[in-house]
Amino acid sequence: MNVCKLAGPVKLHRSNNNPSGSRAMSAAIPAFPPIPALRLAGALALAGALAACGQGQPGGAHGGFPPAQVTAIAVAPRTLPVSWEYVGQTTGSKDVEVRARVTGILEAKLYAEGSAVKAGQPLFTIDPKPLEAQAAAARAEVARAEAQVAQAEREAARLKPLAERRAVGQKEADDALSAADLARASLKAAQAKFAEVELNLGYTRVVAPVAGLSSRAMKSEGSLVTANDTLLTVISQVDPIWVPFGVSENERLAVDRAVAAGLLDLPKDNGFEVTIRLADGSTFPRKGRINFADTRVNPATGTYEMRAEVANRDHALKPGQFVRVTLQGAVRRDAIAVPQVAVLDGPQGKFVYVPGKDKDGRDVALPRPVALGPWVEADGANLWVVESGLKAGERVIVDGVARIMAPGSPIAFGPPPGAPGAPGAAGAPPGAPAKDDAKPAAPARS
Repeated sequence: MNVCKLAGPVKLHRSNNNPSGSRAMSAAIPAFPPIPALRLAGALALAGALAACGQGQPGGAHGGFPPAQVTAIAVAPRTLPVSWEYVGQTTGSKDVEVRARVTGILEAKLYAEGSAVKAGQPLFTIDPKPLEAQAAAARAEVARAEAQVAQAEREAARLKPLAERRAVGQKEADDALSAADLARASLKAAQAKFAEVELNLGYTRVVAPVAGLSSRAMKSEGSLVTANDTLLTVISQVDPIWVPFGVSENERLAVDRAVAAGLLDLPKDNGFEVTIRLADGSTFPRKGRINFADTRVNPATGTYEMRAEVANRDHALKPGQFVRVTLQGAVRRDAIAVPQVAVLDGPQGKFVYVPGKDKDGRDVALPRPVALGPWVEADGANLWVVESGLKAGERVIVDGVARIMAPGSPIAFGPPPGAPGAPGAAGAPPGAPAKDDAKPAAPARS
């Protein structure tokens, strides 16, 4: 037991500097016996002297706490798989705008909005009566032209032998042949007009140009629609479905530099394995592939556009969904990586704690700023790739970081997490604190 010696006896004095004030106070406050008050004051003075003496006692604690129990590992270069994750939005591999091709009144909607439709399936009907009347007129014009052709050909045939016998002038025979040619040309024009009207009459029955998922109807029955202008609905072909996403220019430059330095190997021809993660955190069961990578930077977003293609036979993915796109298949060589739990945020950025020595030779935790690369998963753990700040063979504190009160705090090394004898591990001594429940010991009472 440590014994604290006082410099001298403790003397207690009663103040008589203000007799008038004492009389005034005594009038308001009842008088108490003086002996117990002196004893209480003496006890408080003794406790303060002992506390002041205890602060000067030697010990390895930082601020009165014992050294933090930590675990450190030595980092070493290794080959790690690298993946990147981006935010994308699904879109149909074909997004077709269905527009009216003739002017008229929309008579009927023939499909269920939002349902899957087949190519050629009727979607809308536009009033065909005006075009049916035009078709009848065009058909009559064709018949008239055919009659004129027949008349001109008969006239030319009648004048031909007469012209050979010079019974009529050659000019009359030539005029008859020209009239027959003009009649045949008029017939072709009438037939073309009739075909155009028939084509427009067919456009009154609006059909799906491709198979896919339909959108809502933009016009209701009874509305006037205009040829080649009015949008009726949109059909998205969702098998396969596309997922465009953007890669920032900074990230692209970092990847290119790593590839040029031989630190990063990318799949040939963008042969990444694409995984889609949905908004609820679940993973889409089918993998995808990259089918487009732009070589230009989009000036509006400052990103390189890429696009993934995913099979979607059951239409589980719908156009417009926000998803997370993960690219896998790249390999990082000679990478230094630390567990994510070892990385902390500070005023100057990211840092880790490394073991060091103070001026007295005690083990302390020293902060080390680091520049980080992408996240990786290896051996069932999440790791940060360290671009700079750590060298091979250096030790990093990976367990007990939360127990470190401040940079320069004293530490004590323990076994790795889960090892025999570690806090909370099987076979640990009875009463050993659990890993997450360890608390600094309170100062012992003398």
